[in-house]
Amino acid sequence: MKKYQQLLLQNRAWVEQKLLEDKDFFNRLANVQKPEFLWIGCADSRVPANEITGTQPGEVFVHRNIANMVVHTDMNMLSVLDYAVNVLQVNHVIVCGHYGCGGVRAAMQHKQVGLIDNWIRHIKDVYRMHQDELEKIQDMKKREDRFIELNVIEQVYDLGKTSIIQNAWQSRGAPYIHGWVYDIRNGLIQDLNVSMNDDSGMSEVYRFEKLS
Repeated sequence: MKKYQQLLLQNRAWVEQKLLEDKDFFNRLANVQKPEFLWIGCADSRVPANEITGTQPGEVFVHRNIANMVVHTDMNMLSVLDYAVNVLQVNHVIVCGHYGCGGVRAAMQHKQVGLIDNWIRHIKDVYRMHQDELEKIQDMKKREDRFIELNVIEQVYDLGKTSIIQNAWQSRGAPYIHGWVYDIRNGLIQDLNVSMNDDSGMSEVYRFEKLS
């Protein structure tokens, strides 16, 4: 049996198990999508949002890319954000990075990888912003871990700089934005205690005027 065929068999087994637990599971799931959360995470295969948070299909709207970045020219991310915030009206947006992130590690190095170098450039910008703090950390593993945390924090702030988020704050006082880091080594999520639900902590230059 080819490996991809195994996935199809596993899908059928999963369906059977779900129906044993709840015969109306798929009927209910097909009729409505009303997640409470938007998850912006890394594309790393070891960090599946639903599984590590113990949530069911339909509970978390998910966007993933290399190193959980919020890039203001990324129409894919912005489209997901706009749909989640303005159509689904999620109340929480979570940026979740993870220790051992290959994208962040690549941003600490000088090797050319290929097309992805253009994406990693955005992560390098975060390093430049925090270079003094990071280069005081002599242990390279600890430096990498701190870089991963700082990258998440900057992505939280970058979400707050979008007109999508600011307009939602003005119109309905939500969503809250949170920064988390997942530790692959023990399976635990750490809250970085960086959270935003208004623009009060934001530099004036990033604030948009209220819509009339």
